[in-house]
Amino acid sequence: ITMKFIKKTLAYILPAMMLLGSTTACSDFINIDPENKVPEQSVDFTNTGNMYQPVVGVYSKVRTSAMHWANALIMFTRDGDVWSGRTDDQGAAVDFGRHFNYTNSFWALNNVWVTFYEIIRTANSALESLNGYAQYLTPGSNDYTSYETYCGEVRTIRAWAYYQLVTNFGPIVIYRDNYQTDFRRSNVNSVYDYMLEEDLNYAMEKLPRMRPNQMEHKGAVTAFTAEMLAAKIYLLKGDYAQVETLTDDIINNGNFSLYPDFYNLFKIPGKLCDESLFECQVTDYGNGSGDYLGVDNWFPFQGTTITSPNSAEPSLGGWNFIGYEPEFVAWADARGETVRAETSFLRAGQKTREGWTVGATSGTMTDCWNGKAYLPYNQMTLPRTDYGANNNVRIFRYAEVLLMNSEAKIRQGKDGDNGYNLVRTRAEMPTKSGVTLDDVLDERRMELCNEWCNRYVDLVRTGKAAAELGPKGWTEAKTYWPLPSNQLDDLPDLKLDPID
Repeated sequence: ITMKFIKKTLAYILPAMMLLGSTTACSDFINIDPENKVPEQSVDFTNTGNMYQPVVGVYSKVRTSAMHWANALIMFTRDGDVWSGRTDDQGAAVDFGRHFNYTNSFWALNNVWVTFYEIIRTANSALESLNGYAQYLTPGSNDYTSYETYCGEVRTIRAWAYYQLVTNFGPIVIYRDNYQTDFRRSNVNSVYDYMLEEDLNYAMEKLPRMRPNQMEHKGAVTAFTAEMLAAKIYLLKGDYAQVETLTDDIINNGNFSLYPDFYNLFKIPGKLCDESLFECQVTDYGNGSGDYLGVDNWFPFQGTTITSPNSAEPSLGGWNFIGYEPEFVAWADARGETVRAETSFLRAGQKTREGWTVGATSGTMTDCWNGKAYLPYNQMTLPRTDYGANNNVRIFRYAEVLLMNSEAKIRQGKDGDNGYNLVRTRAEMPTKSGVTLDDVLDERRMELCNEWCNRYVDLVRTGKAAAELGPKGWTEAKTYWPLPSNQLDDLPDLKLDPID
């Protein structure tokens, strides 16, 4: 796959939205991929009834691009706790995540670059289309407020795509519009500032201050989603006062709460619960066959074979790619982890809560798989039994907001016990007083394991990567991946030194 930025693209819109069924799992913004696209010039921008369609296209691109299984294959497996357990297929991923031997011609490396820039390109086009509608709107009107809200949604998602790129590749191209012909990279801090100033400050001001599950288009990102992403950026910048301010606002005003059942948090009952700040949505429309809006092979590639005690029921077949290092599993067990260990770890030879047996994994180098990608048979819409079918991908959770808040307070010499202990209590772990920074980082390690590279980013930003990952081959020079060879061939500007 090759990403050629210099191709000028017009903004596109989606065809009319599909009417969704009456299932509670559905959301108004889930839609098919943008087929039969029409150029922007033929859009009737006076018809505000179609104004949300460009936004739908951005959510669709998150689902179809960001959730490609190869992204998680190398993004999630470089933190010392999680790695690709397949040596017979995609062995380069094992070299990336377990030995930090980077090969810039590896197709999955290019896939990460391409798919997140595809989201940015789609967001740019959506903003261009929305501005087309805006010229026919009266500032202060309900339609104009909707326009600002929709722009805020798009900008939040665009900033999230930049966050994934900058934490993986370091200096990257700020792609301001789809007509751009200058592709020199910007340094990391300039990208952080662009995300905040261009996108997130706008989104925090214009988006509704509510939970995603309260939005008109259920599950859409909100001002609090933007605040959480901004807090994550300020955490990277070391501005802990800003992290505290933003997370305090989410805690005090967002009406969020931790979903009480950690085991079901990552399964169907936990979809779009009050803990969710951002999910990529999937639906089977409540039907065991026919239309299905999924996420490539995001779930099956992370799992393993799980067999029912009832021979009449089909096995759930995963690909055996995403496993946990034995050292991490032992660390979690030594902490006395209960429900989080049960939920996160699928251990070969053991039974799930539902009585199904996790298969042995001969030919691989791990025997513990990612349970957060596991969906029980009794929660599936039968006879649709593909691994993880009809489940959402969790991206931002309130638990992380609480832990960021605790860390920010501790780093400023304040009491950070409260948020930390809320997370611990839900996890059925004993509370503590006088919580330390290391306590919070350990809690993040367990709570957020196998979720969006959080552990790796934590190790780098806290200066712990050398001690934790150095024995595996990591060096400071390997903090970021090399630029994909495909991109260097297509875009000579990428070889230039980054600019401020």
